[in-house]
Formats: sequence, structure tokens, C-alpha cells
Amino acid sequence: MSSFSDQEVVVAIPVTDGRLCTHFGHCEQFALFNVDVTDRQILGSRQIDPPPHQPGLLPRWLHDEGANVVIAGGMGRRAQDIFNEQGIRVVVGAPGDRPESIVRAYLDGDLNLAENPCDH
Repeated sequence: MSSFSDQEVVVAIPVTDGRLCTHFGHCEQFALFNVDVTDRQILGSRQIDPPPHQPGLLPRWLHDEGANVVIAGGMGRRAQDIFNEQGIRVVVGAPGDRPESIVRAYLDGDLNLAENPCDH
């Protein structure tokens, strides 16, 4: 497995029915995008099924899958802290769009974020 440079990151987005899933821990799949943040390009993507839901499992699992950034609709502060401990940056308040549209907006600096709907 090749290592990523500082300009290449893996962005994970929780997905249900082809769109960002607002209930992060109970999504159908995760869309993972290999992106070049310097050139603002999507280098590749894949969809993966998450393991059965368990508190605290997703941050470790996504870290093991290579994720550096998670873009979510909402996420509680404790979950964000666990992701940060795994070295994963969390972006919350993303719209319920298609994952590729979200990643393109993120790379272009045009991702319109709402308030985080999760407060637990």
C-alpha cells in the first residue's frame, strides 16, 4: 500500500440512498475519496460497508481504512473528539447531497455548512 503525501488525503462520507446520511452512526455505506488537496482533484473513490454499529468503533475503523477527513451532516462532540484522537479531521454541517458533490465543494472551498444538528 502506498503512503500518501501531505497533499493527498482520504475523505470519508456516510451515505444512505446515494446521499450524505444525516445519522452518521447508522449509514448504509461510507464513500471514501482519495483526493489531492493541492490540485483539488478526486483521484479515486470506493464505497465500503461499515461494521455493525458500536460506540467508538467507527473512528478506529475509518482510521484503519486510511481516512484523514470525515464530512458529516452532524456529529456529537464526544464522537468528534474520538475522531480527532485518531488523527481524523471532522467537518460537520454538510448538506444531504451526493458524496462526490460534497467532496468537490470541499476541495473548492465552497462547501456550505449549516449548524451541527447533533448536541450529544
